[in-house]
Amino acid sequence: MSYASFNLLRQLAISTLVLAICMMTGAHAEKADQDKPIVLEAEKVSVNDVQQVYELDGEVLLTKGSILITGEKANIKVDPEGYEYVDVQGTPESIASFRQRREGPANEFMQGRGQTVTYNAKTELLTLTGDASLKRLLNMQMLDQLRGWKIDYDDVKQRYQVSPPANAKAEDLPLARAILSPRRKATLEK
Repeated sequence: MSYASFNLLRQLAISTLVLAICMMTGAHAEKADQDKPIVLEAEKVSVNDVQQVYELDGEVLLTKGSILITGEKANIKVDPEGYEYVDVQGTPESIASFRQRREGPANEFMQGRGQTVTYNAKTELLTLTGDASLKRLLNMQMLDQLRGWKIDYDDVKQRYQVSPPANAKAEDLPLARAILSPRRKATLEK
């Protein structure tokens, strides 16, 4: 086995380990957000009420309860059940961001950024792509932090996953990094 293949396998093992370690108990996304109206702000907004599709361009700000998403362009689709599917793109000068308060402790948040932010309100799946980072904060202190090319955060299953680009070469790795607080300490502080 070549060093590059070994390094790629090692990185996959580390990503799997990070995913297993990061399974969290306790707080989930704030459930009250589901019943809040969505507020859209941008330089340009195009609304298709029949198809429930919204296109925003320029200094996008989307709020829904404690959810705050920013970027330069956004496409939002609302399904017949009322769930939003949000796709926000940043620019090299201004990347896209996501922030949401979590149930439980008053000041616990998930905060992320990347070139692209996608959020599926039905499955509560957040995907950050392109030099992505995701933090779990309690009282503005970082508990967990992930960095990588692509980060998937499943709030229902309480899992993170960091993935390299599809065309990544073994010599380019490691492309993922995680800083994790001890679970016992984080649980006690809540």
